[in-house]
Amino acid sequence: MKRGYKRNDFIRLADSPKERSFVYALGRGFELLRCFGTDERFVGVAELSRRSGIPKPSVARLAGTLVRLGYLEFSPKHSKYSLGIGVVSFGHVFLSSLPVRDKLRPLLQRLAEYAQITVSVGMGDRQSMVCIDSIRGSSVLESRHSDVGVRLPLASTSMGRAYLAGLPEEQRHAVLAQLRDLDLHGWAKTEEGIMQALRDYRLHGFCVSTGEWKKGINGVAVPFTDTDGNYLVVDCSAAEFVLSKDKIENDIGPRVINIVKSIST
Repeated sequence: MKRGYKRNDFIRLADSPKERSFVYALGRGFELLRCFGTDERFVGVAELSRRSGIPKPSVARLAGTLVRLGYLEFSPKHSKYSLGIGVVSFGHVFLSSLPVRDKLRPLLQRLAEYAQITVSVGMGDRQSMVCIDSIRGSSVLESRHSDVGVRLPLASTSMGRAYLAGLPEEQRHAVLAQLRDLDLHGWAKTEEGIMQALRDYRLHGFCVSTGEWKKGINGVAVPFTDTDGNYLVVDCSAAEFVLSKDKIENDIGPRVINIVKSIST
């Protein structure tokens, strides 16, 4: 999967009359930070260059600057970089600025315990969803797939599909075009699942994913805008024997809709 802008995308942003405020060097620095994920702690210059589309000499200079600022750390043992402690405060400040999380938590906790499922809240970021909160029923096994900060695919998860369903039509078409460009060979099947989710949303008020993201895992999600104007998604997921399609349609889906209505009004 592609990560970040290609080099030409930065040039186009910097030169566009509509983007005169875009600082090319600053953008590349932040793009480098996006190249780190949960799959590996240390990443070298060559891999950072491949993921970001930024030339290796520039990557080395940018990484050196980010190390001095505390946002990256360099490991002499591995000759690679990892995220530094400086990035932690960004996430904390951002999450603290969303009072909707505190309002949602008791409602989601009750739902998670009632159904013994995982209930998460996510926000969109480029071509993925980012989990900003997650609560598990007491008997649900831990899974890093729903941890806070984890990225989930837009196209195949119930969370991502609900996000697409709630977007204004013009914006949704733009995002779908980006997703198509990233998945040209598998797009026909992916698009079929998304279109079904959009129909589900129009008919039931929620979007469903039954094993498309991970085999044996079902999910249901509802998008909403909170009173501060933040666009979020509440998502429920569990093994298919716990969260069957019938239970989704006749129990959990309507419960999530009611939770969202109580928060967004």
